[in-house]
Amino acid sequence: MTELPFGSWPSPISAESVAAGGTGLSGVSARSAENGQPELWWLELRPSEGGRAVLVRSVAADPTNDTDRANADALNAPWSARTRVHEYGGGAWWLGREFTYFAHWDDQRLYQFVNDGEPTPLTPEPVGPAAYRYADGQEHPDGGWVVCVRETHSTSDSAAAGHSEPVNEIVGVSVGPVASAEKSDSVIVLASGTDFVSCPRFSPDGRWLSWVRWNHPNMPWGSTELCAAPVFDGRRIGNVRVVAGSKDVALGSAAAAESIHGADWLRDGNLVFSSDRNGYWNLYSWSPESGEVEALTTLQGVEIGSPPWVFGTQRWIELDDSHLVVAMTTNAVDSLGVLDRNNLASGIRGVHTVSERYSSIASLARIDDDRVALVAAGPRSLPSILEVDVSVAGGDEITTRRPPANTGISPEWFSAAQPISFRSPVSADSASPPRTAHAFFYPPTAPGFAGPAGTLPPLLVMGHGGPTSHSGSHLSLKIQYWTSRGIGVVDVNYGGSSGFGRAYRHLLNDSWGIVDVEDCIAAAKSLADQGLASQDKLAIRGGSAGGLTVLLALINSDQFAAGTSLYGVADLTALAAETHKFESRYLDGLIGPYPQRRDIYVDRSPITHADRLSSPLLVLQGLEDEVVPPSQSEAIVAAVAKKGLPHAYVTFEGEQHGFRQAATIIRSLEVELWFYGKVLGFSPADSIDGPDGAVGLN
Repeated sequence: MTELPFGSWPSPISAESVAAGGTGLSGVSARSAENGQPELWWLELRPSEGGRAVLVRSVAADPTNDTDRANADALNAPWSARTRVHEYGGGAWWLGREFTYFAHWDDQRLYQFVNDGEPTPLTPEPVGPAAYRYADGQEHPDGGWVVCVRETHSTSDSAAAGHSEPVNEIVGVSVGPVASAEKSDSVIVLASGTDFVSCPRFSPDGRWLSWVRWNHPNMPWGSTELCAAPVFDGRRIGNVRVVAGSKDVALGSAAAAESIHGADWLRDGNLVFSSDRNGYWNLYSWSPESGEVEALTTLQGVEIGSPPWVFGTQRWIELDDSHLVVAMTTNAVDSLGVLDRNNLASGIRGVHTVSERYSSIASLARIDDDRVALVAAGPRSLPSILEVDVSVAGGDEITTRRPPANTGISPEWFSAAQPISFRSPVSADSASPPRTAHAFFYPPTAPGFAGPAGTLPPLLVMGHGGPTSHSGSHLSLKIQYWTSRGIGVVDVNYGGSSGFGRAYRHLLNDSWGIVDVEDCIAAAKSLADQGLASQDKLAIRGGSAGGLTVLLALINSDQFAAGTSLYGVADLTALAAETHKFESRYLDGLIGPYPQRRDIYVDRSPITHADRLSSPLLVLQGLEDEVVPPSQSEAIVAAVAKKGLPHAYVTFEGEQHGFRQAATIIRSLEVELWFYGKVLGFSPADSIDGPDGAVGLN
């Protein structure tokens, strides 16, 4: 065993390998190919191609043998299937019987193509850059048109109608061989009048259309309505029925709120959806004939649902006439199960092989009556596309259709997530009631290396973005980058995180910047008190909403020796005035209505209390970020510069909210390691050039 200072261990997990393993997999779907075998499709977000979103098609060459498959890109450069609806996107593509549909990143128009053919536009050319944006669609069962979400930005029509913000609607779009984007009726509005809409879905016979809607200031994980309406000839819908949910519930009345999402139709004509009416997202079924809603699951401590930050977050799929396959979340860890609709009392049968090996499950798709496809990642495996046989008689067999990125790194270098719970807040002066908070702890791990006897490792506290989301326990090379160098990591699911039920998710109501900060401080203190981290070498990092947590933790505590804010929030009043439509009223619930409670926004903004910052700070920012604009980072950098604190500010051209380009991922990680080495007193084994303009860190 070689003893080296913590933080200076040589590691095979380079910033380049993190970027190479950062290919995002999502949106798996399936349909029958011309040879009769099912073909699988999925989306790959590739940092190596500048963050291009590439559709991949997998099809069996032999119609009698489904095991030998070839995977090939269905969209060549420069095509990129990525939408800007809600800025966060998702649901940028979908399969029809013959055509594949997608929104192209550059112009946001909707296109169609057949297999490897050239895409043709279905929607009019925008009157301004990305003025018409499309997402979350489905082809009508009879073909001829699709339904989807359209978001309209800054057009003369919207201005004339008195709209001061983008308009979100459900629209029908003509498709097929004779479709023309130039026809006056190529796009017609089906449902409008609310601030937001999502999840438009047809019943199997095409006679019903369902969708989810909500209004400011609610968010889709707070209060939404599920609607359904009959569909008539010529793309018309009839009287709208409200199936479930809550409308315009006053903020603070959480008990009356209901969040509906992930709604879709079964082959028998019933509509299934996730609702958190009993405190956890469970499945319910609605019959158009009787108008009755039936509970399919009544789980406690388990959720079949997740905050729909992006489109396409359905957590169940119909397998056959009797069974549903569901992805369940328990304390931020996923598992796969099968629900027998004919015997609900038997509960959900766990698919153990998958659930034991994988802790993150997403993007379910039915292949046939026995098999589903999904995206999965585990504690020791990056995301992959799996085919799983979940038949009741046949057990569960797994076939890998798209293997995880080949890192070339032995698993012995990986630090396994250890779930921990701890009491928070730690200060007796806090106004917050005592609670149990949760996190995943990753101790330093590297074969053949140890820290000097009598020393403790640094600890990096991570706070996730959102803030209404959660961190899972699956393999993250960004975490292993630190642990393999001798730096412990604690990934905190602070109060307000999802995956623990509605009551825990609502802990941030009126308390963003308080509860999350208290829980991050408590996590660090708990591990330091147990002798698992050096009390003098605690650092904290976070992006977006997590950046606000970082800055306030540095302001309100002397516990941290350093902090890194990635495109983080520094001025809440500016955020309320500048951010995009989807989140423009998010802060009403997290802080209070604006501008009525502007005093709270000012008091809770890091920029207001920048004079209390005393620790070195690193700020990383994408220059095309429209969610948290660069002005936020520039404000806090100016404040720390005025105070004379050691700091560095690094910006990246061409990056939006979150870093997607390989060069950015590499440089940002290396600069951050360099920064911690300077502040925490270790010399990285890596040779890294410091950033230009760093102050007090050389």
